[in-house]
Amino acid sequence: MALETVLLAVGGKSDDQVERMATLAEDVAAPADATIVLGHVFTEDDYDDALERLEFDDDTEVTPDAVAGRNLVVRELRDRFEEQDIEVEHMGTIGNRAEGVIGFAEETDADMLAVGGRRRSPTGKAVFGSTAQEILLDAPCPVTFIKRESE
Repeated sequence: MALETVLLAVGGKSDDQVERMATLAEDVAAPADATIVLGHVFTEDDYDDALERLEFDDDTEVTPDAVAGRNLVVRELRDRFEEQDIEVEHMGTIGNRAEGVIGFAEETDADMLAVGGRRRSPTGKAVFGSTAQEILLDAPCPVTFIKRESE
C-alpha cells in the first residue's frame, strides 16, 4: 500500500500537540512524497466568530474551506510544509467534529489520520463523549492519537 495522503485534524489544540502532529506528518509524508491535508472542523459558533474576526471582502466567496485557510494554525502548518516541499492542502467544514474529520478522511481517501486529544476517564467519556474515541472507532484509515504532553 502506497502512502499518498496524510490527514491532520487541526483545531483548538495546544501548541505541543500541533508541533508533535506536524513532526509526525513530516516524518511520514516527506519520504513517501505524500500530500498532507489539514482538516479543520468548525462548530456553528466557532464559524460565526471566525467570520466576524476575519472580515472577508464582499467580493470573496466565503466557504468553510476559505475560513479554514485563514486559520492561524492552518496557515503556519501550510507554510511549514511548503518550505519543505511537501504538498499540502486544507479543508474546512461546519458541524460535529468527529463526523467532519471522518468525512475529510473519506473525501480525501486518507491513508493515515493524526488527531489530538486529551485523556478522559471512562465516566468522562460516557457523560461528555469523546470526539477522538469516535474518530478512532469510525475512521476509514489508521489513526494516530496525539495526547497532550501535559497529561
